[in-house]
Amino acid sequence: MTETAVDTRPVNLILLGPPGAGKGTQARMLEESFGLVQLSTGDLLRGAVAAGTEAGLAAKAVMEKGELVSDEIVLAVLKERLAQPDVAAGTILDGFPRTAGQAAALDALLAERGEQIDAVISLKVQDEAMVERVSGRFTCAGCGEGYHDSFKQPARPGVCDKCGGTEMKRRADDNAETVRTRLQAYHADTAPLIDYYAARGTLTEVDAMAEIGRVRAEMEAIVGKLTAA
Repeated sequence: MTETAVDTRPVNLILLGPPGAGKGTQARMLEESFGLVQLSTGDLLRGAVAAGTEAGLAAKAVMEKGELVSDEIVLAVLKERLAQPDVAAGTILDGFPRTAGQAAALDALLAERGEQIDAVISLKVQDEAMVERVSGRFTCAGCGEGYHDSFKQPARPGVCDKCGGTEMKRRADDNAETVRTRLQAYHADTAPLIDYYAARGTLTEVDAMAEIGRVRAEMEAIVGKLTAA
């Protein structure tokens, strides 16, 4: 009996959303449900530098000078990362692209691999609610699981539900004034990107002010259609 070939092309997603919208939380859930791998710009650069790859060494030289890493280097680092076997099922891009120019360059990079951006999910939120949400958040230093003073405390105070760690940390810039500034910058930078993907029919907006489980269900429905195609 002849077997029918199965399309195993990776599914590539982009998550858009301001600080506190829940991108990290939802990305981890998508990783668990579909085997996708979240790739944030910062983690990509740090990983490449630590591994001593060609692109990583280029990034290290720039970062040691205190300069911003160019789009070309970020794309080179991403290209190296996409060649690794653990991303065979697909990726969740977080923090890149940030501009329409970067989005076009990303499209070209993926096209070389016979891939594409399959969906862009924009997490819609209310700015003032984000100020409260971000100002109260903290994470487990061990595994990165997220918590919040008001919305999500560990079941046992001071003990991570996921890994049992007892060291928690807060970002120094998670304060109301800084969060408002970051929100303004996000809206200014991301508006062209939203237009870019909306014009291509790949953008879907999800109400991230809803309960976490409902947001997860909406996002998994979007991704489920792609993986079943």
